[in-house]
Amino acid sequence: MDVMSCGRMENRILSYMDGRLKDSERLEVEKHLAPSPAFDVRVRARVAAEPVKQSWWAWIAPSPRVAMAGALLALCIVWVGLRPSGYAVNPATEAEINQNLPVLENYDVLTNFEPLTDLPAPVTDEPQDDANQANQQM
Repeated sequence: MDVMSCGRMENRILSYMDGRLKDSERLEVEKHLAPSPAFDVRVRARVAAEPVKQSWWAWIAPSPRVAMAGALLALCIVWVGLRPSGYAVNPATEAEINQNLPVLENYDVLTNFEPLTDLPAPVTDEPQDDANQANQQM
């Protein structure tokens, strides 16, 4: 008895479907495709060896990282939701802010005196000797 090879039959399956095989080859393919108890046992063993498909929610149970991330996300949402929406300013404070507004507008000028570093050194009327001039520069 000739052993049937799935690889060999795989090459003939298209010809079988198209009806281009000789009768003897057609019978051989049909015999190969017929159910076999040995083949059934191998298929069932392979299916039993496959891991059981878990439910969609099963990925949460073994992962404490996901649970921790979810808890932190919920905490952040609650924290943002309970924060006051804005700070109320009473009219007296608002008037004081409006009164000091010109000073605040010139804040950049007051904090940055960089243009003053480009000014030349002051000119004095008294002539200085070289030793005094060197000491003053240090």
